[in-house]
Amino acid sequence: MQIIDISRDITNCELYPGDPEVKLDVVSTLAGGDSCNLSAIYTGLHNGTHADAPLHFIDGGESIEKADLSVFIGECHVIEVPAGPITGEYVNKYFPSGAQRILIKGAGKAWFMESGAEEVAFSGVKLIGTDSMSVGTHGAQTGPHVAFLRENVAILENLDLGKVKPGKYFLLAQPLKIGGAEAAPVRAVLLADFIFWSGNKA
Repeated sequence: MQIIDISRDITNCELYPGDPEVKLDVVSTLAGGDSCNLSAIYTGLHNGTHADAPLHFIDGGESIEKADLSVFIGECHVIEVPAGPITGEYVNKYFPSGAQRILIKGAGKAWFMESGAEEVAFSGVKLIGTDSMSVGTHGAQTGPHVAFLRENVAILENLDLGKVKPGKYFLLAQPLKIGGAEAAPVRAVLLADFIFWSGNKA
C-alpha cells in the first residue's frame, strides 16, 4: 500500500489574505533543563489543509465536530482541471459520473463558479476537495461555498496534489474535533494500490 501525504504544513504554507499569522510558541525544552519539549500553536482554522463545516457560511449550520466522518473516508477521484473558473457546463462535461468524492488538481489556481458548485452538489457528490486555497475566489466566495454546504457536501481546501496523478484513490481526511468551530485542520492522505478485505465470507 502506497501512502501519499496530500496535506500542507500549517506552519509554513501560504496564508489566505486577511487570515491570522501562525505562531508556534515553545513552552518548555529539554535543552533548557525542562522535563519535556512542549509547544503551543496559534492558527486560523482555514490555514493549511482543512475542512469547512456548514457553519462557515450558513447561519445556524452544523459545526465541524458534528461532521459525518464516513464522508471523509473512502474511494475518491483525483481529476486535473485548467486554471480559472469551473462552470456548470464544465462539470457536466468533464467530471466523473457517479463519483462520491472528487479532488480537484488545478495547480492551486482553479475555483468554482456558483453554477459549477451547484452542479456538483446536485450530482450526489459527498465531498469536494481542491488544491486551491478555497473552492471560491477572492470576491466570490459566498456563492460556491453555500451551494456546497447547504447540500451537506463536505469541503476540503488547500490540498497538496502536486505529485498526485489523476485517478482513483482511497482518501483518509478526518477533520480535528473542535466543538463549535466552523472549520478544522486535516491531515489528508491518499492510499494508492489499495486492497481491502471484507470480514464476510461467501
